Amino acid sequence: MSQASGWAAYYEKLRDRPPRRTLLAALDAFGETPADALAVDLGCGDGRDVVEILRRGWSVVAVDAEPEALRQLAARGLPGTITPIAGRMEDVPLPIGVQLVNSSFAMPLCEPEKFHALWERIREALPPGGRFSGQWYGPRDSWVGRPGMTFLTRDEAMALLDGFDIEMFEEEEADGVTPRGNSKHWHIFHIVVRKR
Repeated sequence: MSQASGWAAYYEKLRDRPPRRTLLAALDAFGETPADALAVDLGCGDGRDVVEILRRGWSVVAVDAEPEALRQLAARGLPGTITPIAGRMEDVPLPIGVQLVNSSFAMPLCEPEKFHALWERIREALPPGGRFSGQWYGPRDSWVGRPGMTFLTRDEAMALLDGFDIEMFEEEEADGVTPRGNSKHWHIFHIVVRKR
């Protein structure tokens, strides 16, 4: 199976899943959609969260390193303003005026140095009142030890959130199965924060 067809099968499996609750909580916390509302979805996949961001009247910069993800996103024919960018999230500049950065289960796929540099760029890009939503991985996750990934203790995660009002910080630890059908122990922090 080619890499592209492998990704196509992966996205097909996820196609009808609802948006993540961290994204929903962040969007709900804004109340009315801000004027010129701009969101960035880092690691957007085929658009599971993008669909909801657009439905709420936001423009979206959709970033993914996998060309098949952006092809599938385009094939959805979603109404609204989408700017797709093919590239690794840690290398893509964040646009001026972004009010929401969403990264569902994607940021931990950066090596630690790049993860921390990306987080600093997100902090700088968000204006006061801007939000981040997404997931970070904890040290008891079964993927610990994989190269090119970042895992944080609860204290490390909380320290990175200094300067933000925490609207959601939920720690989840559970055995489950990945979308590819592999057994996995998840240790996840579900995060929604608002910049002070």
